[in-house]
Amino acid sequence: MPDLLAQLAPQRSTQYRDMAVRLAEPELRLLLDDRIANAQAAQIGGQAYLRLSLNGELELGQHESLGRTAFTSAFFWVHDRIGEVDGPLLQPLEVPDATVLPREIVETRRYRGKTNELFTQFLCNVCHRASEFSDQPWSKLRLLDPLAGGGTTLFVALTWGADVAGIDRAARDVESTAGFLRRFLQGEGIACHSKKERLRQLGTRWDLRIGREGAQRCLLCAGDTVDAAKLVPGFRPHLIVADLPYGIQHKGGLRDLVARGLPAWAEQLRPGGAMALAWESSRFAREAFSAQVESLSGLEVRQSPPYDALAHRVDRVIKRRDVLVVVKQL
Repeated sequence: MPDLLAQLAPQRSTQYRDMAVRLAEPELRLLLDDRIANAQAAQIGGQAYLRLSLNGELELGQHESLGRTAFTSAFFWVHDRIGEVDGPLLQPLEVPDATVLPREIVETRRYRGKTNELFTQFLCNVCHRASEFSDQPWSKLRLLDPLAGGGTTLFVALTWGADVAGIDRAARDVESTAGFLRRFLQGEGIACHSKKERLRQLGTRWDLRIGREGAQRCLLCAGDTVDAAKLVPGFRPHLIVADLPYGIQHKGGLRDLVARGLPAWAEQLRPGGAMALAWESSRFAREAFSAQVESLSGLEVRQSPPYDALAHRVDRVIKRRDVLVVVKQL
């Protein structure tokens, strides 16, 4: 069978381009399971690709997963020669649209400290594939971001059909995120019913029901992440995705944050669920961070390839961001 070409997604800057080059292959290896026999970089017509030699036909679920890739944007079967015509000749592979809400909901909102939305998408993919629910569609899943910030992770999961919940201490940020989401959906002609609740001694919660008959749910909570069980009672996520704050300038601050929050997050995670945590590992080494996470949560760290090869440089401040993936046994 012909090789598969995956075109690297265009990036806004050199730093993001380098991140895409670094993480595109592990993302594809996770989404396509054991189908990739070999992968190598390729340049065709001035465009950057990964050339993938496959050891079998793509299954339906794998084919659909390509529609959610973060760091690759188009796919082609490559033929080195057809008849008397020399190649490379590219045959487009039609990939299903994985979104149920407009992609613009992720891209439109800009705010200070926003993580690159493609990296956020990558985190969601990695977390999903590590869980025991990887064969279930996103429309049947629940995702929690316990450090939600401006809501980018929640918006990614919403576009794929999941129910989501986010927690952040900054009440003003939560309020503005709820307002943005309502206005965006209304502008797109998508039904959205929202209710604001004041939770005694905990904070506030926005409960948004999206689509006809409230088919999707988004909970936005202003409060302390250690109170996750009280802020989103009964939510019980299949996936937890968190991009830990990079403003913490020493590992002690990050250690304290994880020590406070992680036991509460792990308690809420469903058996078989997975958690993906991104952090600045130049200040807190992977080995030490893994040990702390395992000791506090009782979850199992995924250390096998490619989970052990997700570190990358972001910029001069974030010199080495890494991703730790942990799972809760059934």
